[in-house]
Amino acid sequence: GADRAFTFDHVFDTAAAQHEVYEGCAQALVERVLKGYNSTVLAYGQTGSGKTHTMGSIGTPSSAVPEAALGIIPRTVAEIFARVAGGDGELEGAALAASASFIEVYKEDIHDLLQPPIEAAAADGAPKLATLEVREKEGAIALPGLAMRPVGSPEEAMAVLSDGSSNRATGATAMNATSSRSHAIFTVSIELRLRGGKVLTPRFNFVDLAGSERAKRTGASGDRFAEGVQINKGLLALGNVISALCEKHAHVPYRDSKLTRLLQDSLGGNAHTLMIACVSPSDADMEETLNTLKYANRARQIQNKLLIAQDPVQARIADLLEQVETLIEC
Repeated sequence: GADRAFTFDHVFDTAAAQHEVYEGCAQALVERVLKGYNSTVLAYGQTGSGKTHTMGSIGTPSSAVPEAALGIIPRTVAEIFARVAGGDGELEGAALAASASFIEVYKEDIHDLLQPPIEAAAADGAPKLATLEVREKEGAIALPGLAMRPVGSPEEAMAVLSDGSSNRATGATAMNATSSRSHAIFTVSIELRLRGGKVLTPRFNFVDLAGSERAKRTGASGDRFAEGVQINKGLLALGNVISALCEKHAHVPYRDSKLTRLLQDSLGGNAHTLMIACVSPSDADMEETLNTLKYANRARQIQNKLLIAQDPVQARIADLLEQVETLIEC
């Protein structure tokens, strides 16, 4: 067919090291989070293309992974803690309090991966997990009952990721023996107290989307087929949201799926968002690769509305103190 051209900020080949991907993509978002902006990294692509490897969202403690193999999540979390501990510039004298949450969207149900299972694992090895409902609070998406675990170090954050990963839905398909059958969102929520009393409250979301491919290629049947239908439904809804935002529609269909509700702030909302399109170099995967590139190319056109995430009470106090100082100077 005809040649197609796509524009991206970076292109990494199969020889790219994990640190190169991190430095070329996600590292810049650390700076933005420490200035108070919400940030999101999404990994999108077909099953087996390296999404989970790139993100580093596997159920293995980072201490057990060779440094060269560490993905975006452990590298990002480590740099956030290191930057605050270093105390350079605006971060001099800053205090950091962080907590982590981990959820999955499985068959249009939102599961809290950090809550104990309601029922023990059945014969298929999948424990039954508690479901959460999406609520909207003061214009922001909320999940009442969501477990938030305090983390005081990168190691503690990775232990939370490891705990949650053990509950995540996986299953064998013809394309991947341990295919992720759910969309997963690992979130690090930060409270950063700066000198002078300013308190920033940004979040960093790491999104590992389930594989995007036709059921025929996965050889799926039974539960795997039903999972694939729901995965593609969520990804289709995400594609429709991306299209509506690119074309500046008055109505954006965020409510068409749980996935798009959860990503509402990241897509067209209040966050710096990076999409990593993972593709296969194989000729046999050309159609899936083309679809992934089209999807990511559209997402690149979205413009978010960025605001610093700040504790409203502390923001008001800081504003009043500034007014008092101005009056004293007068």
